[in-house]
Amino acid sequence: MDYISTRGKVGAVGFIDAVLMGLGDDGGLLVPKRIPQVPADTLAQWSKLSYPELALELFSLYTDGEIPREDLKQLVDDSYAAFRDKDVTPVRKVNDGTYVLELFHGPTFAFKDIALQFLGNLYSYISRQKNSIIHILGATSGDTGASAIEGVRGKEGIRICILHPHGKVSKVQELQMTTVNDANVLNLSVDGNFDDCQRIIKDLFADVAFKQEYHLRAINSINVARVLAQIVYYFYAYFRLDEKVRAAGGVNFSVPTGNFGDIFAGYLAKRMGLPVGKLILATNENNILERFVSEGVYQPGEFHMTYSPSMDIQVASNFERYLYYLYGEDSEAVCSLMDSFKKDGRIGIPAEKLAQVQSDFAAYGVQNDECLATIGEYHDEYGYLLDPHTACGATASAKHTAQGETTIVLATAHPAKFNEAIELIHIEQTFPPQIQALFDKPQFQTRVPGTNEAVKAELLKFF
Repeated sequence: MDYISTRGKVGAVGFIDAVLMGLGDDGGLLVPKRIPQVPADTLAQWSKLSYPELALELFSLYTDGEIPREDLKQLVDDSYAAFRDKDVTPVRKVNDGTYVLELFHGPTFAFKDIALQFLGNLYSYISRQKNSIIHILGATSGDTGASAIEGVRGKEGIRICILHPHGKVSKVQELQMTTVNDANVLNLSVDGNFDDCQRIIKDLFADVAFKQEYHLRAINSINVARVLAQIVYYFYAYFRLDEKVRAAGGVNFSVPTGNFGDIFAGYLAKRMGLPVGKLILATNENNILERFVSEGVYQPGEFHMTYSPSMDIQVASNFERYLYYLYGEDSEAVCSLMDSFKKDGRIGIPAEKLAQVQSDFAAYGVQNDECLATIGEYHDEYGYLLDPHTACGATASAKHTAQGETTIVLATAHPAKFNEAIELIHIEQTFPPQIQALFDKPQFQTRVPGTNEAVKAELLKFF
């Protein structure tokens, strides 16, 4: 399988080189040259597979033999062995029209574990195969950092630096990152918000000479392996539904998203042949993506801190990948759009493109009070406790699920990670022991200004 850049100025590369490149050397994002198609008879065969077995089949399509199958199987098995539920991503029925896909049974209680356990093991495998050191650089709005650190901490040949916005992640998210004292881990607490962290990361990766000299590798969802790993649970969740439910028509997915990676994985799953109905994009008061779906204008607005901080994002990393497909895989059109965004701070699309967007997605921006109300409703009516991000997905699902339809809401984190919001509606929860133990540990982090120069200086010392 070859991978190419959305901006068309990177020659086709294989899977491993695409993983190592992270951000395209032309500033674009890497995508598969073709989207594999899964026929109905293959879907029927896959419906009986366990999660690791299904992951192996899907990864095989995108690696296309570049990693020997036995090696790939070992990577998959190692990646999901540490999950607390035997199904890895179990599906829970809430009511006749709503199911919850629990994606928080990994080591850090967040959906990012599903991709980052695999990517961490993959980087370790590549380091051994190439006998080379890997320096991982990433930004987080909360969950990516902890999951990435957990995926590579202590691994030989790998160093990792994670940037997080100072004071703008939940306390548990901060502790999960900063209580790690492994020599190969550096936490930078950056003055600013997540978009500042993400901009610094992209700028450093765009400095190709610096990137190559220090063997920089991406852990954020700009790395195509992150998105590919997330495709798996869309297929798995669909297969977990009763055959009568599946036979009734396309199943909707409601996806809390800030960086567009999680829902883009669902978009690829649909393009591959999974019979998905609506892809419901749930966001919060930082609703740039909702405005794009409703109005065809992509333009950052005023930044808001919310009860769902992992979605407090204005500039979505994976949005460019969707533009590539929206514009018929025309890299020149993508370059023009991204140049316009860099120059004017906005992208506007014509009416016919907006019609396609609205065919691909429904969207809803959830206000803070709606988020809390949904948490209370699910707790009181169904005995199910949602985290604030999942509550955004559940709220958007209620807005866009018609009578007789079925929607799977992606539960992206365990509620214990966001107790600040849960406490506001006077719900008490018991923390898992792994999370409770964090509060007694010392923290290790370095606070830095939100500039490229300050971060680069810390990286040079670390490397």
